[in-house]
Amino acid sequence: PLVLQPEDIDRLKDLERDTGRRINTILQLRLHPAIIALRNKVAASGDHIFDVDLTYITSRGNWYLQSWKGDEKKSGGIATNIGVHFYDMLHFVFGAVQENIVHLNTPTKAAGYLQYERARVRWFLSIDANDLPDEVKGKKPTYRNIDISGEQLEFSEGFTDLHTTSYSEILAGRGYGLSDARHCIETVNVIRTAPVVKGDAHEVHPFVSQLS
Repeated sequence: PLVLQPEDIDRLKDLERDTGRRINTILQLRLHPAIIALRNKVAASGDHIFDVDLTYITSRGNWYLQSWKGDEKKSGGIATNIGVHFYDMLHFVFGAVQENIVHLNTPTKAAGYLQYERARVRWFLSIDANDLPDEVKGKKPTYRNIDISGEQLEFSEGFTDLHTTSYSEILAGRGYGLSDARHCIETVNVIRTAPVVKGDAHEVHPFVSQLS
């Protein structure tokens, strides 16, 4: 993430004003062809509200919690360190956040419900290999799945050059600035500080139900 606290963005804006320079941030998922196509599809769908399940499990060893990434004061915790780009992508595609509820928040996994202008999102993030689905466990260290109203968003490929494209856009004067990043910083800040609640059954991610 660019910063951990929304107010830090305001301090960076002060630096921009004082120096006459511009701060650019990398929001690379906005440049992925599959994400752009999905955004166009949503924009063309009228007032339809999509139901989304976002699941991201990326196995990490004990080193993760022993490093700076395991220190919430430095990394912001798992939702910030692992999930911030997904929250930016959801905002980019589905509009502004209307509701942000947290159902699970531990050093190794987090989950909750996000209501956007155009989507209802159940999300689950984990660095615990035990959370991998049986069909993946022992075969792959990572499981990424985004289900949108019954359709799978496939964007496993196409990541290789996204950072290069981001830098090219910055050099061309089309980079994303501080205001573009504010919404996802606000989202993860709420997740980090919100009370954990049980949640309505239809809002709880299936993987959380399995942990109960």
